[in-house]
Amino acid sequence: MQDKMQSANGMQAFALGLNKRLADDAGRSGNLVYSPLSVYAALSLVAAGARERTLNELLGVLGAPSRDVLAEHVRGLVGHVLADQSHAGGPRISFACGVWHDMTMPLRPAYRDAAVQSYKAVTRAVNFRQKPEEAGKQINAWVAASTNNLIPSIFSPGALSPLTDLVLANAIYFKGRWDKPFYKKLTKEDKFHRLDGTNVDVPFMRDFGRQLLACHDGFKVLQLRYERGRPLPAQPAPSSMCVFLPDARDGLWRLADKIDCDPDFVRKHLPRNDVLVGDFRLPKFKLSFGRDMSGVLQELGLKEAFDEGKADLTGMAEDGAGGGRRLALQKVMHKAFIEVNEEGTEAAALTGSLVGCSMYSPPPPPPVDFVADHPFAFFVIEEVSGAILFAGHVVDPSIN
Repeated sequence: MQDKMQSANGMQAFALGLNKRLADDAGRSGNLVYSPLSVYAALSLVAAGARERTLNELLGVLGAPSRDVLAEHVRGLVGHVLADQSHAGGPRISFACGVWHDMTMPLRPAYRDAAVQSYKAVTRAVNFRQKPEEAGKQINAWVAASTNNLIPSIFSPGALSPLTDLVLANAIYFKGRWDKPFYKKLTKEDKFHRLDGTNVDVPFMRDFGRQLLACHDGFKVLQLRYERGRPLPAQPAPSSMCVFLPDARDGLWRLADKIDCDPDFVRKHLPRNDVLVGDFRLPKFKLSFGRDMSGVLQELGLKEAFDEGKADLTGMAEDGAGGGRRLALQKVMHKAFIEVNEEGTEAAALTGSLVGCSMYSPPPPPPVDFVADHPFAFFVIEEVSGAILFAGHVVDPSIN
């Protein structure tokens, strides 16, 4: 139990640390969406083939006490948090991992077993040495299929080369309908106040009645639950989108710093009750993101795994060519997409790692306004484990 709690806390700390560095690295000037869980799963797949100091480094960054506990934690997430609920009318969720290795470097049996059993990975032999472009097309086809075509590719032409030995990837797709969808006829354009003091007209979803809402010192939190569907013998835990809205129009980064300082900040500040809302406005938005995460991960402490002279990923594959090739991480690419509208949320993420080398009651409280007309942060979470599937912030909803 203690190991499970440590892994869960470690995953939260990793997610929020990554959130801060991605925002800082972008100069805190643009929209952001990414999947902490996808990056976490992809690095866990790397850890399954790491040894000695490289393994210890990965475990430290991921906040897990051992490789076995890490694998068990991810296996539990896949079986519960990421279980598809669409057959019962709940969110459609898919989780997929893939391992592609050059045909001259067969996977070690122990690594193949761990990848398949703990991470539900498909494994394929491809010809990186002579046909890297063809291998790239095969991997990108898997990416498109695994993300319902929201992310058509992860590697651009020329990204793979004869020096590529392995590619590890994780894909997550989520499509959930709000438990209480918004009425499209209520959606109207209004002004959204950007951080630089300018305004932009964007469509805002509106509502009345009651919402899961909490008021804290300097910010409010809105929780929008996704439909769970009909009851099942083992009903999955609810999932939801949580919007952290600072009171001040320029308060996003101060709030973000508070969130980043406490791995359990999101869970501790979730609403506990429905409240009557007055003026309620939430912008529709559609965001996409893509970048090489290697530098950010090295800032988090993952250094040796990228160093060809020090990395020990020898648990992954045999050196079939007999050339004494030393495996190391070359790049960790991440792409994500999210669309939030009146019906719900559709999102996808892909992380690819290149390895190469009626009684009396008091009067009701006054309505609470929730007007998200200025930059805010958001998280898509599974409520029991606290796992963060997607995260980011909106500073200008008019930009995709």
